[in-house]
Amino acid sequence: MVPDPKPTRAKPVLVYLVTEDWYFMSHRLPMALEAQRAGYDVHVITQVDSDGGAIEALGFRLHPIAWRRGSISPLAFLASLMAVRRLYRAIAPDLVHHVGVQPSIVGSLAATGLPCVRLNAMAGLGFTFTSASLKARVVRPVLGALLRHLLRHPRAAVLVQNPDDYGAVSQLGVAADRLFVIGGSGVDTDRLVPIPEPGGPMTVAFVGRLLDDKGVRALVQAHEILLERNAGVRLLIAGEPDPANPVSIPPAELAQWSSHPNLGLLGHVADIREVWKVAHIAVLPSRREGLPKSLLEAAACGRPIVASDVPGCREIARHDINALLVPPDDAIALAGAIERLCGDAALRRRFGEAGRQIVQREFSAPHVGRQTVALYDRLIGRKPPGHGRS
Repeated sequence: MVPDPKPTRAKPVLVYLVTEDWYFMSHRLPMALEAQRAGYDVHVITQVDSDGGAIEALGFRLHPIAWRRGSISPLAFLASLMAVRRLYRAIAPDLVHHVGVQPSIVGSLAATGLPCVRLNAMAGLGFTFTSASLKARVVRPVLGALLRHLLRHPRAAVLVQNPDDYGAVSQLGVAADRLFVIGGSGVDTDRLVPIPEPGGPMTVAFVGRLLDDKGVRALVQAHEILLERNAGVRLLIAGEPDPANPVSIPPAELAQWSSHPNLGLLGHVADIREVWKVAHIAVLPSRREGLPKSLLEAAACGRPIVASDVPGCREIARHDINALLVPPDDAIALAGAIERLCGDAALRRRFGEAGRQIVQREFSAPHVGRQTVALYDRLIGRKPPGHGRS
């Protein structure tokens, strides 16, 4: 008797490997929902904190793992690697989407010998590639060599968010036909709509993790300069430290900042619209980004931007179109740009309107989701449902 052929699965299986459940919900949800609508069976492997229920409620299959983001312990690394490999073998995905440098390394090693396609998403190149610290300089050559090996695998592809990162990854030897650029993770432009300028004192807001590499120290210095000039500018800082990151602002320093006049530490803000209801200008003086969601959201809400002239920031913050760009770590230039925008209501309005148009045209959730799913289809050789029908 001839055995029945192996049944073909009704849906291609897509797995997201992400360090934190909140990061999946914040930065990968639009593409995951679009993939689900396009007929993919979507799984999420991540460390679960508070968003596991929300992930499952959306119809995704959740696989919790213990994950020590930022750890350099060999034992922790090996435990994560073995846990991911066990899940890959059990799920048997057609495509795995590794989100970030650490998941790309762990996931690629875990996929060794398995037939799945690996999409390694570099959402910025991370602390090791951007920091000038001794630790980063020591680790960088080793990590670069490992990435060069893993990213050049025949079943691997790489996704970046800006042309500068494209150039950096191409230098690792990744072929052009396996290297792709899709900007950002998608913004809900139906929920985030232009918000009228508030009354009261001129207010500048930073949204993001409280890291030195995000330029928060330079921003506080710029605010001190503005206070010395009697500019009357209020600064709001929304976000929390990241203990897993070596350049996280320590609690003692934050406590000092909290005593500064006209400076408010908001912590985590669940609904970002609450920030832009009370702030006139968005600021991000970062040293490097992938494509910062905080600026995309601010632009969607019609806020003008002051940002560093660095990779990632300048993809959404376009000088003299919707933003003023300044050199990183230059508190004097940062203070001057903030002061210029504070004193020119017409310029703020023009920048805000232009930023909203850029987000709608290039970075909306449906637009980014469709681009990403088209890439998934291409990588696994799948024709979208309905393709070729009259």
